[in-house]
Amino acid sequence: MRRLITVLFVAVSVCAIVPTWSGEARLDLLGKRAQLTATRVMLDRTNPRHVRVDGLTYLGGVALGSRDPAFGGFSSLDVAPASTGNRFTMLSDGGNIVQFDMGADWLPHRVAFENLPAGPGIGWEKRDRDSESMAIDPVTGKIWVGFEDGNSIWRYAAGFARYEARVAPEAMRRWPANGGAESMARLPGGRFVVISEEAHVRRPDWSGSEGERLRTRQALIFAGDPTVAGVPERFAYEPFGRYDPSDVTALPNGDLLVLDRGFRLPFTFSARISRVAARDVAAGRIARGRLIATIDAPLIHDNFEGIDTTVENGATIVWIVSDDNQMFLQRTLLLKFRLDR
Repeated sequence: MRRLITVLFVAVSVCAIVPTWSGEARLDLLGKRAQLTATRVMLDRTNPRHVRVDGLTYLGGVALGSRDPAFGGFSSLDVAPASTGNRFTMLSDGGNIVQFDMGADWLPHRVAFENLPAGPGIGWEKRDRDSESMAIDPVTGKIWVGFEDGNSIWRYAAGFARYEARVAPEAMRRWPANGGAESMARLPGGRFVVISEEAHVRRPDWSGSEGERLRTRQALIFAGDPTVAGVPERFAYEPFGRYDPSDVTALPNGDLLVLDRGFRLPFTFSARISRVAARDVAAGRIARGRLIATIDAPLIHDNFEGIDTTVENGATIVWIVSDDNQMFLQRTLLLKFRLDR
């Protein structure tokens, strides 16, 4: 009886301490039984020989799927060399992590499912784990994740083993809750770049048109690890047309490849990839990249939100992944291109 009373007391105490829950269903977490399928896809389903997209050459791609109900929603991507091709790390906007090896056979191996060990909020709602961007140090394996809603950056130990540090920069405090740190990259020298999805530049000395101002997004440069680097420098990024930046990656020479996303009714996504010169990634500059490619209907298209690059036989390889929003109308696409210019 005494043990029963103790158990009841603990249960009542927990209920009194833990916040009550109401609203949308609790955020789904990936299970430990990792299962992943990959189905080859064409760039142009009407013409298998169509492989050129402006400054890119299509090298292949897959539609990824899983029986796990939490699978999907990937907003950031890291690709690293592995013994069997490349090791892929995909992070969803709900804090779910999918890792696997894939080589020339386009089949996933060593598949692993994980979930972020910590993050803003209590983790019940998607907004508590709105992880939209990621950067990984290839030497130490440390991982930085940018969160919207909380407008913060968190650092994790290699392999997402544990949370180590976090920062909510003053420069990001007024970024829109659903339009914050959508893009983040670690530059070759150790600096970090973060670009807001929706925060526009507001300068009293702005000389451009109102349309130009609304297109230009706030961006930050951190001198090193954002959780310890101090106050960042500001610059701006201007996407092409009515597009929003959804991710960014750095090339070995310091140039940036920025992935921009567009949407038009009734339900069509498109993507643009532009190259920003390293000299324009500097305080006070307005970075207007050179358009590399537009990926749009009738070619394969979706809500592409993650980009990274690798090198194969001296060629720069561009990888992009789509966020399916866990909707039946969309897919998780992982596409591979060669950068030709």
